[in-house]
Amino acid sequence: MWRHHLIRIGALGHVGRFTAVDATSYPRGTRVVVRTRRGLEVGEVLAAATDAPAHGQSDGSILRAMTVEDQLLEARLEKNRLAAFNACESRINELGLGATLVDVEHLFDGRSLFFHFLGDAPPELEAITAELADAYDAAAKFRSFAETVATGCGPGCGTAEATGGGCSTCSTGCAIGCATRKH
Repeated sequence: MWRHHLIRIGALGHVGRFTAVDATSYPRGTRVVVRTRRGLEVGEVLAAATDAPAHGQSDGSILRAMTVEDQLLEARLEKNRLAAFNACESRINELGLGATLVDVEHLFDGRSLFFHFLGDAPPELEAITAELADAYDAAAKFRSFAETVATGCGPGCGTAEATGGGCSTCSTGCAIGCATRKH
């Protein structure tokens, strides 16, 4: 039986219908890791599961409820997101572009930084966002960790059964791969 939930994701608060891959019913307010067309993201359950068949397409899958390791990783990504915001804003001012940066979003899989601008962004911003992604990739030596976040360190990763088997460290010490995309 599939369980469909309404989940809020992203910096701009998109609400979509997501399907729990393990048919778990998550209560309202639960923070979850979801797979969207953009990659892995953190979301918040707004409406508990329904057993009714979904009308239309699902916006993605709920992989699991947030774990302690996920929360630690989220804190690390938040630090990088704030640094990227400040660097981008500084660069915009330095070049006198007059663009308004609204937010920067670092996806949970660490693969993408999304820069959100108010109104039409000048073409020069594409170069700035690419420059910033390269800078974060080189300076922090962020590399592949998305697979570990998505699949864990092995069978049962992140579950209560695996916790005693050394599974609690799969997200710590991982490096993050970073890319840019202007949204």
